[in-house]
Order: sequence, then structure tokens, then C-alpha cells
Amino acid sequence: MRALAVLAIMLFHAGYSPYPGGFVTLDVFFVVSGFLITSLLLKEVARDGTISLTRFYVRRARRILPAATLVTIATVAASVLWISLVDAQDVAVDALWVALFAGNVRFALEGTDYFAAEASPSPLQHYWSLAVEEQFYLVLPLVVVACVLWAVRRGGSHRRAITVALAAVTVVSFAWSVHASVASPETAYFSTFTRTWEFGVGALLALAAPVMRGVGRRPRGALALLGLGAIVVACFTVTESTPFPGWAALLPVLGTGAVMIAGAEAHQTPGLTQRALACAPLRWVGDASYSLYLWHWPVLVVASQHLGRDLTGPETLFVVAVTFALSWATYRFVETPFRTPSRRSARRVLTLYPASVALVVASSVVAVGVVDARLGGGDTPAISTDDFTRAPDGGELSEDPAVALVEASTRAAQQGAAVPADLTPDLRDLKADRADLGECDYRAAPWRLCPRGDLDGSRTLVLLGNSHGRHWIPALEEVAEQAGWRTYYLVKSACTPARVETVRAGTDRVWEECSEFNAWAAEQVARLSPDLVVVSGSAPPQVMVDGGATNDREVITAEMRRGWADLLAEMTPLAGRTAVLADVPRRRTEPGVCLGRPDATLRACLDRPVERAAEIGELAREAAAEARVPYAETEQWFCADGRCPAVVGEFVTMRDTGHVTTAYARELARPLGRALGMLGRPQLDGRRS
Repeated sequence: MRALAVLAIMLFHAGYSPYPGGFVTLDVFFVVSGFLITSLLLKEVARDGTISLTRFYVRRARRILPAATLVTIATVAASVLWISLVDAQDVAVDALWVALFAGNVRFALEGTDYFAAEASPSPLQHYWSLAVEEQFYLVLPLVVVACVLWAVRRGGSHRRAITVALAAVTVVSFAWSVHASVASPETAYFSTFTRTWEFGVGALLALAAPVMRGVGRRPRGALALLGLGAIVVACFTVTESTPFPGWAALLPVLGTGAVMIAGAEAHQTPGLTQRALACAPLRWVGDASYSLYLWHWPVLVVASQHLGRDLTGPETLFVVAVTFALSWATYRFVETPFRTPSRRSARRVLTLYPASVALVVASSVVAVGVVDARLGGGDTPAISTDDFTRAPDGGELSEDPAVALVEASTRAAQQGAAVPADLTPDLRDLKADRADLGECDYRAAPWRLCPRGDLDGSRTLVLLGNSHGRHWIPALEEVAEQAGWRTYYLVKSACTPARVETVRAGTDRVWEECSEFNAWAAEQVARLSPDLVVVSGSAPPQVMVDGGATNDREVITAEMRRGWADLLAEMTPLAGRTAVLADVPRRRTEPGVCLGRPDATLRACLDRPVERAAEIGELAREAAAEARVPYAETEQWFCADGRCPAVVGEFVTMRDTGHVTTAYARELARPLGRALGMLGRPQLDGRRS
């Protein structure tokens, strides 16, 4: 079963699975682990009348720590050598969480961070499942010991006490899993509390295994075949938009449980299904499944990020071959020697954990030091318009200083200039760079107004948008304080201001909170009667149409066209002026990734705007024209002649592929203020400021 699970998830992660739900095979591991560990504990109780916690944790240390530590350190080293230094720094931090068996907490926090959604996946992300297992195993033997002690004192059956305790935990965990998978899908997937019931099912089946002693070979075979079928159905029917875990996890969990209990307490000749699962190749893969699971993800991710693209077929086969080679070596020379009982005292074996943590901490410190050294070198000056008297198209540079600097920076990139030494913001701070919302981040209700800018200003500005409106706050703050505007930033990440029904990330359901926030924001605009309403945002990846979620390109286009028109029709009567601020050109590559490579040049980071994003942005322009609402273009501050440099002057323009850095936004305060008519006469309708 472990072999089938690891092969299925490797195929899924490699991108060559015919099924969309390959991630459900992780649930197979959880059930199998719960079944086997509980079986071992029950045998120990039957033999000794209790459990030696020391022996239990020694076995877990031997089984888990050596291989996990090796792969963690190797992944940190490979990241420093072969992927972006910015990402390598994050991997070093991930390694610390992983070493403390808290990787699931780390990646759950990342999952709730909208601004991390576009980031490349961590090569250590798969360690979240290992963290969940170890957190469960930290508690399971304590529960068993407590039940045994209770049974001894009360004169009852320890099996009955254990069954009641585990059943209660399993039921509560499952109920929470069903709730959290819908209420908080970003964290539910990685949560120990939403996964405990899966281990619990395995544990309860281990307790129930004796009832299978009298069951014949054919019924066992049918049960095992039915269980395998349930897992296969789950792989093909569960998708990334399915609330998971929860009801949908019942298929792989109960399917795995059926296979496990069908093979339990079997004393007669095994059936066809059991013999197939016991074939030599699957047994070998099953024995090495832990090493295979540890190695496959970092090898795939590091290879893909090193190349800066998805792997081709031959490249994937090579990576899989490398994975099997590394896994065989790890199983043969690391796992097996440490798992073999020795005369070492239990206390000495338990030092494996602090030793593991120390080694990972040391490797992370060294990695961060290497990143600092590589990113801190060089003396290349910032790009200046004085160095380029002509624009990329051969004409003179623009008379507008902001536009001229973009044109000069594009020219520098085309000539393959070196990356300036002192970038703003520093690449190491890029992922954490985001506009401050102060006391009103609008993540959850109840919402309230937070006035900013010039609090004594005679004019009022309201900004409506999602994160693509939020990134303009640093610029608007400078303009407001300079020109005497009181400001309100009614922006909510991932929630487009266009009047469409947004689908909540990770689900196929409407995001009610987004709709409620937009309605609340409209009420505030009506109450404030601002002098200027600025709307700026992007389209959601999915919308709800006729009660169903869709990511169909044509449907989203039609919905966004209508949604922008409805928004402007709603806002225009409520404000002195309404203006649409164009979305920024979306990059194809993250600046932190290309600029963070050891061999980075400005030419390597010169990009072209994503066409689909430009098409969606054009819908806002069309809606503004139809509503006779001014429209402020932004492309001239990021691109010249269809090319978009990652660095303009000394500034990194984007924190990822679609969000402006706070430093560059502030640099654009004056041209933005002029474009919106907050500083002097408006320069709108697409004209360059």
C-alpha cells in the first residue's frame, strides 16, 4: 500500500498522472501508519502490560530522523547552489520549521498569505505530512498509556478504553475536518486536527483486526479489491477545488482501511489482490517508500526552478531516475543501519533529535550566510537617464522623468547591463514587501473605517480594490499628505471590486465574504460622498455563474466586462469624481527569482507583459469609456516598447509577477498624483503623465 501511494503521488507531482486528485494518496500513508503503529502498541501492551515510552520514541527516532535530516540538509545545499538565492533563503527558514516537526504550521501560514500564492513552491513543502504524523505519534502512546492505567485502576478492559478514547478523538477530528475544509480551506489541508481522524481510522481498525480471523479468503479479497477501487475513484473524482480533507477524504481513508483490515489476522492462503500487493517490486518500493517520498519532491522542484520552467518528458524521466538512485542509497546506507537494533542505550539514541536539529540549524545558518555574501557583492551603480540619451525604439527619451527612466532601464537591460548593487527594496526583503493597511486590513468582519493621509484635509479620496489596488497605497499616502487629502483604503486581497461573484480559493463555492465586503464598501462611499473614488483591481481566477464555479476564459471575460460596468454605474453618482486606475502589466517571471540567480543580468530579467492580463485590463478601459469615467494608464511606468525591465533605476518594480513594491510605488507618487488629478490638472484617459 505504501508503494502504491508513493508511486501515485510521484506520478502526480511529476505532472504525468491521468488523475487530478493524486494528493489523496497521502491519506493512504496516514491510515497505514495509524494501523501499523497502533498494532505495535497493542502487542506491547498484551506482552508487557504497558508501553515503554522511551522504547517507542527511540524507534521513531531511528525510523524518521536520519533520512529526514539528510534530505533536509541536502535540499538546503542544493537550493543555494541551483535556485534563486531569494528562494534559497526561504528554504533555509523552512528547514528550521521542518526540523522542529512544525512544517505543517509553516506551510499553513504560507497558505493563508495571499501574497505568497504566486511564489514558487518550497522544495521542503512535502514535509508538512511528516510533521502531522510525528505530532500524532507524540500523543498516541500517551493516550494508550493513560487508557491502560485507567483500565488497571477500574478493573476494566484496556482495549475497550483505548477504543472509546480513539473513537471519540476520531469523531471530533472528522467533524472539525468537515467544517474547516469549507470554512478555512487555506489552513485545513495542513492541519493536524483535520487529519487526526485519518490516523484514528487506521488505529480503530487495528483494534478491530481480531474479528477478521474467521473471515474467508474470498471475502477478504473482495474487501481489498473494493478498498483499492475506492482509492482509485478518489484519485479521479477529487480535485484541487474540492473541500479537502472532509467528506471527500472518506473515500481514500475507508478504502485504505478496507485493504488493511482485509490483510489483518490472515492465516489462510492470501487471495489474488493480496498476492498482487505482495509482489517483490512493490515490496521493495514499499520498504523504500519513506526515502522515495522524502527525495522525490525536492529533486523535482529544484530541477524545475533551476531551469526556470516545467520539465520536459526526458528531463522528468532523468529526475525520477535520480530520485530512485538517491532513495536506494538512503535506504541502504542511512535508513537500514539506523533502524537495525544496536547496543546503544536508549538515551544515546534519543540524542538523535537534538543532533538533527543542530545539524539543520547549522546548515541553515551557513546557507543564509552564503546568500548574504552573494547578494551583497558588486559595485554596479543604479541606472541613470544620463547614460542613455535615446529610447529603446531609437527615439529620444520621454520628457517625463518617470517614463524616461523606464526607457533608459529597458535600454540597459537590452544591452545586458549588470544588476545594480544596491537595489531598493533589497532582494532579501522582497517577499515581505507589501503596502501597510494600518489598523484596517479587512481580513475579516466586522469592518470599520480607518482614515489616513492628511486627517485635516479638505478633500476625501476612497480607493476600492483588491491587492492590485492596495499596492498603490504608499504612493497615494505621499500625494494625500502633500496635497491635503483625507484617504480611505477599502481594499481586500483577492477580492476584486468588479461586481462579479468571486470563488473562494481552494473551493468551488462563492466567496460570500468578498461580496459582503464590496457591499459594505459601497455603503461607506455613499456615506462619505468623497471628492474622488479610485477603483483598481484584477480579475479573480474563477467566478460563479449560474451557481457553478468556472475558470473558462470567455466566461470570465464576459463577467468582468459586466462587473466593471456595474461597479462604475454604482460609484459614479456617489462621488465628485470616479477614476479607473489601470492594473499594472503582469510579468511572466518573478523579479526575485531572476535577479536572485548568481549569473543574473538585467537582460535575463527583461520581460514581456502577459497577454491574458492585458486583455482583462482592457475591459476596465472599455467600461470606463462607456461610463465616461477617466482612465489612468500605468504601463508606461513599467514597460517601454513592449518590454518590461525588472529594475528601473535602483528600484525593483514588482515584488512578484503582479504587485508593485512599496518603494517603487512611492517613487511614482508624483506622476500618479498628476494622473489622478490630485496634484494639479488631471492627466487621464490613457495619456502619459
